Amino acid sequence: MAVLAYSLGKREINQYFNIKNAKLISSVIVVLLLLIHTASRYYGGSDTCDWLLSSGRYLGENVWQPYGCMMHKYKSTDSKSCLADKRVAFVGDSRIRQLSYSFTKIIDPERKEEGNKVDQNDLPLQDVIVLGAAAWSIKLHSGSSETLQRYRVNLTTMAVTLERLAEDAEVYWVLQDPVNEEALSADRKMITNHQLELYNEAAADALNGSKRSARVKLLAATRQAAMETIVQSSDGLHLPQGTLNVGAMILMNAVCNKRTRPIDGSCCQGARPPSLLQKLAVCVFLGCALVLLGLHAMGYGRHRHRPVPPDVESLEERKPTTAPGPPGLTAPLQALCRMGVIMAYFYLCDRADTFMKEQKFYTHATFFVPLVYVVVLGLFFNESTKETKLLNREQTDEWKGWMQLVILIYHISGASAFLPVYMHVRVLVAAYLFQTGYGHFSFFWLKGDFGLYRVCQVLFRLNFLVLVLCAVMDRSYQFYYFVPLVTFWFVIIYATMALWPQVLQKRANGSGMWHLGILTKLLGLLLLICYFANSEGFFQSLFSVWPLSKLFELNGSIHEWWFRWKLDRFAVIHGMVFAFIYLVLQKSQRMFEGRGEALFSATISNLLLCLSVVSFMAYSIWASSCKNKTECNEMHPYISVILAFILIRNIPGYARSVYSSFFAWFGKISLELFICQYHIWLAADTKGILVLIPGFPSLNILVSTFVFVCVAHEISLITNDLALVAIPKETGPLLKRLGAAGGLALVVLLLTTGTGSVTAPGAA
Repeated sequence: MAVLAYSLGKREINQYFNIKNAKLISSVIVVLLLLIHTASRYYGGSDTCDWLLSSGRYLGENVWQPYGCMMHKYKSTDSKSCLADKRVAFVGDSRIRQLSYSFTKIIDPERKEEGNKVDQNDLPLQDVIVLGAAAWSIKLHSGSSETLQRYRVNLTTMAVTLERLAEDAEVYWVLQDPVNEEALSADRKMITNHQLELYNEAAADALNGSKRSARVKLLAATRQAAMETIVQSSDGLHLPQGTLNVGAMILMNAVCNKRTRPIDGSCCQGARPPSLLQKLAVCVFLGCALVLLGLHAMGYGRHRHRPVPPDVESLEERKPTTAPGPPGLTAPLQALCRMGVIMAYFYLCDRADTFMKEQKFYTHATFFVPLVYVVVLGLFFNESTKETKLLNREQTDEWKGWMQLVILIYHISGASAFLPVYMHVRVLVAAYLFQTGYGHFSFFWLKGDFGLYRVCQVLFRLNFLVLVLCAVMDRSYQFYYFVPLVTFWFVIIYATMALWPQVLQKRANGSGMWHLGILTKLLGLLLLICYFANSEGFFQSLFSVWPLSKLFELNGSIHEWWFRWKLDRFAVIHGMVFAFIYLVLQKSQRMFEGRGEALFSATISNLLLCLSVVSFMAYSIWASSCKNKTECNEMHPYISVILAFILIRNIPGYARSVYSSFFAWFGKISLELFICQYHIWLAADTKGILVLIPGFPSLNILVSTFVFVCVAHEISLITNDLALVAIPKETGPLLKRLGAAGGLALVVLLLTTGTGSVTAPGAA
C-alpha cells in the first residue's frame, strides 16, 4: 500500500510540476530578480567599491567577505605591478601606522615595521592618501564635548582640501575601530566605544554629509571586522594582526582592482567593454530574432504541431511514435533565439555587474552536508532497469549523474582545498574519460559506423555550447578544458578504430586473429600516449602550431592543456580495453546477465567483490596520506579504482537490476551542467559564487541551483534541435555546411587576437 500511495502521489505531483513548468517558474524568478537588482543598483548605488569599503562578514578565521563582491588576495608580484608608479601616504596615529605596516607587507613580506613621516606639504604629490584620527584626541582631552566639537569643525574645514586632493588622487578616511574597554590600561579608559561612535558620526557628516565631499571615501569595513576580533587585542586599543591584514587587503583591492582587473576580484571593477567577438555574437542572435519576427509576420510557422505531452514519471517529453518530418526554417531560428536569451542571462551573471558575487570558503560541512542530502535523494528515487546488462544505459546515465552532482558540490564548496576530496574527485573526472573510451569503442566495435554524419553529430553535441560561450563570454576554447579533452579523445578513438585494418566484432567472430589485431592497435595507442607523456617539449611544440594553438592555448601557453591531458592520459584507453574484454566475454557467454543473477559464479563474484572493496579502502587511505597535490597528481594516472566501482555496482544481480532515476536524469544533461556552472551557478569564471539573493546564503543556493538546472536542460534540448538541422544525413549538403563552417571558423580566428589573461578554472 505504501508503494502504491507513493507511486500515485508522485504521478499526481508530476501532472502539475514537470520540467516545462519548472522552466517557466525559473524564467519568472530570473525576470523578477533582474528587476530587483537593477532597481537596487539604480536607487541604492551601484559602486562595488562602496560595498567593499563599507560592510562585509567573516566566512572563517581572518577570511573576510565584502558585501556583494569578491576580494582578490593580492601577493607581492601583482601588488608591485599595480603600485609601481604610485605613491601611497598613510597619515594618522598609531592605528593608521599599524595599517600602513600591514599594507606594506603585502608588497614586501620581508619589510620591517618602519615608515617615513609625511610632511603636510607633500600630500598633494601623493596618488593614494589614507587618513584617520580620533582615539588620541579622546585620550589627550579626556573625551570632552568641546574636543568633539573642535574635531567636527576642523574636519569640516579639511574636507575642502581633501576634496581637492581627491580630484587627482584617491583619498580614504578610516573610521575608528572599536576598543576592548575591559583590556584598556588606566590612562586609556576614557577611549570608549561610545566616544568613538560620536567621532565616527562627526567624520561621516563632515566628509560625506554633503555631495561636495563625496569623492573622499570612508573605510568602514575594518571597523565592522574589528567588532568581532577586538577581544583578541593585546592592549584593547590596537587591532590583532589578522584584522589589520583584512583592512590592508581591502585597501589594496580598492586601489588596484580597477588597474589589474583580477578575475576573482569583482570589487571596484566595472564591466569590461564588449570585444569584437561578443559584438558579432549579439548581431547574430539579434539577426535571428528579426528574421523570425519577419517570417512570423508573413505567416510562416503559425500552424505548429501539437506539443508532445510530458512523461509524468520522468519529467521528460515522450518521443513521438512516428519519425518527425524535416524541420522548417522557423524551428532552428526559434532555437537560436532561445539560446540568445539564455546567453544574455550568462552575460548578465558573469560579465556585467548586474548580479552580486561572493568568494568560496571551504568547510567540511559545506561539502559533506549537501553530499549526504544528494545521496539520500538518489537512493529514494530508484526504479527497475529496462535491461540488466553490465553498464546498461540507465546505469551509465546514473553514473554520470551522481558524479556530476558530486563535482558541482565540490566546486561550489571550494573543496579543492581539502586534498583527500580533491583526489577522489580526480577519479570522477577520470571516470568520465573512461566512459568516453568505453562508449565510443563499443559503438565502433559493434556498429562499424565510421561515417561523417556520426562524427559530426558527436562533435556538434560536444562543442556547440562551448563555442557559443567562447564568443559570448570572451573566453578561449581551452578555458572550458573538459570539452577539448573529450573532443580530442573522441578523435583519437575514431582514428584508432577507423584506420586500416578496421577490426569489428562481425569480422572478429570468424577468426581470433582479428582480436590480436585490435589489441595491437590498442598497444600502439598506449605506446604513443607514453611517448607524448615523456616528451613535453614535442607535445607543446606540436600543439603550439597555428591553428591548433588557437584551440589549445590558454594565456598564450600550452601548459594548461599539457597538464589536463597528462593527468588522465590512461583513462580513455582503460575504457577501451575494458569495453573490448567485456564485449568478448559477453559474446562468448562467459557472464550471466539475467535479472537477479550474479555476473559470475558465486566464488569468483565474492572474490572480486572483496578485492574491489579493499581497493577502494586502499585508495582512500593513500589519498588521505598524500602530502601535496603535485605528488598526488604524479601518481594519479597509475592508480585507478574505476574497475572496482564497476564490479561492485554490477556483480550482484539485484544491484544491476535497479538504478536511481534521480541521478540518471542529471546524467542526461551532465555535459551541460558541467559547462553552465562556470558562469550561472559559480561566478567569476568558477572563482566565486553567483549571488541572486544577498543576505540569505542557503536560499540563494537553492534558487540559483533551480535556475541553473533548468537552463542546462533547455540548452540540452536546443543543442539536440539544432543538431538535426545543422548536420544533415546526406553527404553532399553535409560537406557544403562543413565547408561553410570551416570558412567561418577561419574568419573568426583571423579576427580575434586573443582573450587576454584568464586564469584557468578550478581543478575538477
